[in-house]
Amino acid sequence: MAELAYKKAGAYLIPDLMLDGENEMEELPLGKYGMLRDTFLRENHRTTYMSWTLQGTLQAHLREVDQRAQEEVDQMVAEMMKRDGVDEELKARDPMAWVQKVNALTAQAEEVVLGEIVYK
Repeated sequence: MAELAYKKAGAYLIPDLMLDGENEMEELPLGKYGMLRDTFLRENHRTTYMSWTLQGTLQAHLREVDQRAQEEVDQMVAEMMKRDGVDEELKARDPMAWVQKVNALTAQAEEVVLGEIVYK
């Protein structure tokens, strides 16, 4: 039988319990898309949210969604920049126009990714 470790909180001893792999997950902050997915599940799919939380699989799911969504946005923005001629030459010639175009392309890519990955 495994021995429990306790931590002292005021006058109380509280069991120091962790789920498997919990330490590694706490070290990495959850990104934008993972947090949006968390909110979406909590507000729209409470049963799934609670089930995954109790099973200890919610954080892994949120991190996977976050990573996949970020990769998809990055890939889409790169493709659209190439297609629209938003390159280093434009950046050097007119930095403000370059920023405006990159922001517009990022917004377009995020709209697609939010619908297909985060809010699905």
